[in-house]
Amino acid sequence: MAKLSNRDRILTAGLAVVHARGYAGASVRDIVHAAGVPQGTFTNHFTSKEEFGLEIIDLYFAKGRELMAQTLRNEGLSPLARLRAYIDANVARLSEDQMCNGCLFGNFTAEASDHSDLIRDRLLTIFADVQQSIAECLTSAVTAGELPADFKCAEVAGFIVSSLQGANLLSKAERSPAPIERFAQVLFTQVLR
Repeated sequence: MAKLSNRDRILTAGLAVVHARGYAGASVRDIVHAAGVPQGTFTNHFTSKEEFGLEIIDLYFAKGRELMAQTLRNEGLSPLARLRAYIDANVARLSEDQMCNGCLFGNFTAEASDHSDLIRDRLLTIFADVQQSIAECLTSAVTAGELPADFKCAEVAGFIVSSLQGANLLSKAERSPAPIERFAQVLFTQVLR
């Protein structure tokens, strides 16, 4: 295995620190300490904490894209099974820390989007990408006969993204997957029938 560069160590460790403490709650000192590098190393690689924040958002989303490829875009599953797998995989991902940290995107949206247009715009792009992937999955469900021909795929995809983010926040507050599971139950028994 290749040795990580200082930059990669800062990103990897910094993502964990920011995810656990929040963007404002994680100082540059905390980040470099977790990475095991001198404090000046941070400014050698990032012009600002905002630039660093954008990069860890992208790093987190890289895993999100992998998750979407394995679930929403997995043609080995029926379309609604793909959507169910995506939601289940999100629960599993958030459960890795007993729901304590929540979704990094929701956390950044609540905490940093008022203070950084760049971060807000990046988050909006990511949410749009997720929504598009869900809409494509729902469109496949219509084609496969799992949903009616007049099903409003784009609108329901927006509802799913919004509702899932809200359920993620409640799961973080409750330290329980119950809000996400409740959302999934209503989604699959009431909305997608």
